[in-house]
Amino acid sequence: MGRMRSVLGRPAGVAVVAVVVVAAVVGLYWFQPWKIWQDETVREALPGTSVGAAPSGGAAASPSAAPSGPSASASPSTPAGPAKLAAGELISHEHKTSGTVRLLRLPDGSHTVRLENLDTSNGPDLRVWLTDAPVKEGRAGWHVFDDGAYVSLGKLKGNKGDQNYVLPAGIDPARYSSVTIWCDRFDVSFGAAELIRA
Repeated sequence: MGRMRSVLGRPAGVAVVAVVVVAAVVGLYWFQPWKIWQDETVREALPGTSVGAAPSGGAAASPSAAPSGPSASASPSTPAGPAKLAAGELISHEHKTSGTVRLLRLPDGSHTVRLENLDTSNGPDLRVWLTDAPVKEGRAGWHVFDDGAYVSLGKLKGNKGDQNYVLPAGIDPARYSSVTIWCDRFDVSFGAAELIRA
C-alpha cells in the first residue's frame, strides 16, 4: 500500500493511472462487451398490411366505412399487399447469424427490406446494408460489402425478431444483390444473404 501511495504521489504515476483509466473507458465504449449478454427482440408487422388484419381468407377491417354493393369491389389492378421481389437466407460471418431476408414492393410503390426470424449477436454500431457484393461463406465474406455500392438502411433495430427497413426514395433495388448485417465500427459483416429474384 505504501508503494502505491509513493507511485501516486509522483506526477508520472498520476499520469500513468490517468492514461490507464482513459484507455479502459474508451475500450469499453468502443467494444461495448456488455452487449454480448443483451438481446433486443423486435416484432414488426409485415409492411403494407393493417395491424388488425383478419386471418387468412378473411377481410381486413378498413379504417373508414366502405360503401356496399357492386361498386365496392376492389379494382383488379390494385395489389392486395406487398409483392416479393427477392429473398434469401442469412449465413453466418463474424458472428453466428440466421434468418430470412425479403425485398418487398409495397402497394404504394415504395420498397422495404424485411428481416424475419433474425437471430444474431448484439454488437456496437450494427447497420442493415443493401449491397451489390457477392455473398461468400467463411472469412472470405467478412469484409467485402463496403468494396462496392451499398445503401445503409439504418441501425439494426434488434438482434432478434422480425423488422422492416425502408429503402430511401430514388434507390433502384434492382442494382443490389445482397443484404448484410454490418458492424460499421469494425468494418465486418455479422451475416449476409444473397437476394434471389422471385
